[in-house]
This record gives sequence, C-alpha cells and structure tokens, in this order.
Amino acid sequence: MAGEIWLWIREQLARLRGAIGRAFGRLWRWFTGWLASISGPTWRKVALAVPGIFILYILIGMPLTHRVDDRLPLEVPGPNAGSRTVADIAYLVKRETVLHAWTANDPAFMPGWWLDNTPNYQKGIIGAVSRFTFELRDQIGRTRGSSSVDPDLESAAGNLSKEPDRWLIDFSTSMMPTRTSDSYYREAARSLDAYNARLAAGNAVFERRSDNLLATIDRIALDLGASSAALERYIGENAGGVLPDFGADDLFYQVKGQVYAYTVILTALRADYAKVIEDRELAQLYDELLKSLSAAAQLDPLMVTNGARDGILANHLSTQGFYLLRARTQLREVASILQK
Repeated sequence: MAGEIWLWIREQLARLRGAIGRAFGRLWRWFTGWLASISGPTWRKVALAVPGIFILYILIGMPLTHRVDDRLPLEVPGPNAGSRTVADIAYLVKRETVLHAWTANDPAFMPGWWLDNTPNYQKGIIGAVSRFTFELRDQIGRTRGSSSVDPDLESAAGNLSKEPDRWLIDFSTSMMPTRTSDSYYREAARSLDAYNARLAAGNAVFERRSDNLLATIDRIALDLGASSAALERYIGENAGGVLPDFGADDLFYQVKGQVYAYTVILTALRADYAKVIEDRELAQLYDELLKSLSAAAQLDPLMVTNGARDGILANHLSTQGFYLLRARTQLREVASILQK
C-alpha cells in the first residue's frame, strides 16, 4: 500500500514538473517572438535611452543624496535621566542611518556610490562612535572591580564594529544575501537607547568618576593623534602636486566626521561629568578644547586642496591637522589635571 502511494506521488510530481516546463516553454516562445517583432530603429533608441536615463538618474540623485551634517551644537532633546552622552551617540547613529541615507555601502547603481565626501564623513562618525562605545562598555558602563559586561553595551559595541561597506550582497563573505552595515548600526542605536532607559530606571551603571573620564580622554587623544599622523604622512607624500589630488578630500572628510563625533561626545561628557569638571576647575580649559574641536569639525572648503606648504594653493589637510594638534594638546592638559 505504501509503495503504491509513493508511486502515485511520484507520478503527480512528474506531471507537475511537465506542466511547469511546458508553461515556461510557451512563455519563452512568446518572449522571443515579441523581441523579434521589435524593429532595429527601436532597439537603437532603447540602447541610447537606457544609459542616458541612468546617467540623468545618477546626476540628479548625487546632490540629493549628499549629506555632510556638521551642525553644532547637536540639537537632541535631553533625557530626563540617564546619560546625555549615550543619548547623543544613539541619535548620531540614527541620524546617519535613518534620517540620512547611509551611503558607504551603496552599490554602483545607487547615487551614493558615485559620491566620496558623504561616505567618508559617515565612516568617520561611526568609527569614532564605535571606539567610544568600547570605552563605554569596558570602563564607564561597569562597576569598578566587576567582570560583568552590560549586555546592551556589549551588543552595541559589537554591531558598531561591523565594516561600513557591507551591502545585501557581499561575495567576499558569502554567496547568499547578508545583513547590511546600516542594519547593524540601527540595532546598535536601539541597544544604546535600551541601556539608557535602564540607566534612567536605576538598572544599569554609568560611572561618573574622574578616572573614567581620564581613560576616555586618553583614548580620544590617541585616536586624534593617529589622525594627525595620517594627515602629516599624506601631506608629506602628496602635497603640491601638479594634478588634482582626489585622495585628499577622502581623508579630509573621514577625519572631519571623526572630529565631529568626538566634539559631540566631549560636549555631552561635559554634562555627564559636570561635577568632576567643576571640582577640578577644568571648565575654562575644557571649553577651549571644545572650541578647537568645533573649528576642525566645521571646516567646510568649497573644494579640498592639498597645495604645497609654502605654495599659493591652500592646504586644507594642514589646516585640519593644526586644529587637531591643538585639541590633542588641550586633551593632554585636561588629562594631566585629572591625574592629580
């Protein structure tokens, strides 16, 4: 009996496959016949129109997609409780991945792929937020002497560390569709919001000790120092060339995004660590630091040029590097006072 049932099932499946094959055959014959009925002049028009429409789409889409949002101060409604800094970095991530289009992973048929300033700026922002989130997870968000890690901060740090250029298809990792970079970042923002909500309810830790602020400032100073070194190296190898320098603006906007994010973070930390700053009499020096960072974050040349150091053409990388070095010096001064 079981054998007869299995034989009937196989016959039905074979009949179904045959019907599907015949249907596809009829559809294919209709399609090829339709293609054959189209005249040569029509094909030539299509061949000219398709690339023209694509170019027009890209040219219109590029200025609509371009976003370098460097407004300061960051206008985010303050949390009733919790951390000002966590609220601000969560907003930054949501702004770049939800309110603005995330362009760093756009494929070639999207206008964002043809841009360079916006993707590099966004990469700089996420890179700085990611590094601060690790500091938040490892230092600020846990009790001294405790080995336990906050689960929301662990999730946020892991998701923000994902490479920024991953799209739905990433053949370097898998032949199957995968998660995009911005989907990881949006999940990180939700984790940060969840942590801040628990913090406001008294169910999470945000240590407001001077040694935590010191460790964070040291980390930021090291990161800005690395960017200053990258600027100096690039200027030394490429400044004053005859041909246009198409790599200068990539580095400029990535550093600009990084400095912008750190300006937002350090401004928010001033509110979270207001008592420490007041007790150590750091207010004036800290405000000078924020001015230096704001000046670097809001540099906005019409075109980034990498002229010779003593040439007629401006060198915007050198100008950016000057503000970074000044801010790094002020960070070291703040750290020195916090160590006493």
